[in-house]
Amino acid sequence: MRTILITGSTDGIGKLAATKLAKNGHQIILHGRNSEKLENTISEIKEITNNDRVSGFVSDLSDFDSIKKMIANISNEFSSIDVLINNAGVLKSSIEQNQDGLDMRFAVNYLAPYLLTHGLLTILKNSDSPRIINLSSAAQATVSMDALVGKEHISSNEAYAQSKLALTMWSFSFAQNHPEITTIAVNPGSLLNTKMVKEAYGRHWSSADKGADILVELVVSEKHAANNGKYFDNDHGDFSDAHTDAYDQDKIDQLISVTNNILK
Repeated sequence: MRTILITGSTDGIGKLAATKLAKNGHQIILHGRNSEKLENTISEIKEITNNDRVSGFVSDLSDFDSIKKMIANISNEFSSIDVLINNAGVLKSSIEQNQDGLDMRFAVNYLAPYLLTHGLLTILKNSDSPRIINLSSAAQATVSMDALVGKEHISSNEAYAQSKLALTMWSFSFAQNHPEITTIAVNPGSLLNTKMVKEAYGRHWSSADKGADILVELVVSEKHAANNGKYFDNDHGDFSDAHTDAYDQDKIDQLISVTNNILK
């Protein structure tokens, strides 16, 4: 049985995947922004699954200090984590920028997973077969470095697509640098029936279960241990090519360099 941390797991496919994995007997670490909602979700999942090994941590993923606190708290409580699912994401936001003047989409969808993953690297490496699942999207657009650092204002949809490509580019780079960890980027499916999609588009194409089920499969199936540094497109139900920029080493190097400067 594995210890699995899922960000953004008080709602949507994160919560569904957490419930399915808890039903299978895994130890689940939830994450939420709101402490009351998190406690309610922990209680609910324990009750539904008869699994008491469900806990959680509060963090605002747009706030880098808050992420660092969560890293310290998790590291104090767990000596190893087998799977990290960077699931939390934002598209429409009532607050456009975080306290550092960065677009909320870049902050939550890309910079937060980057910071969290590197912060938890030691305890991930303590696992016998660690995995990282990064939630990408069918929406991927060339990353403007000016937009990433907060110098250029772009639309929420454009920022979302750029943040998801940034996450995918970093996933591939991370996989190369850490071959001992299976890192997979996944588009869980377009327009799934989740709160985020309803708020943004007011309609959906597929059930949220479609997205949760692929997360469960990528976590538990032994066949995926060999798929390090790949992109799974759940719209097609198979591994596939991401945006061409995700294979451009110069663009990846520039992205990582700018990212490290932001997070210094």
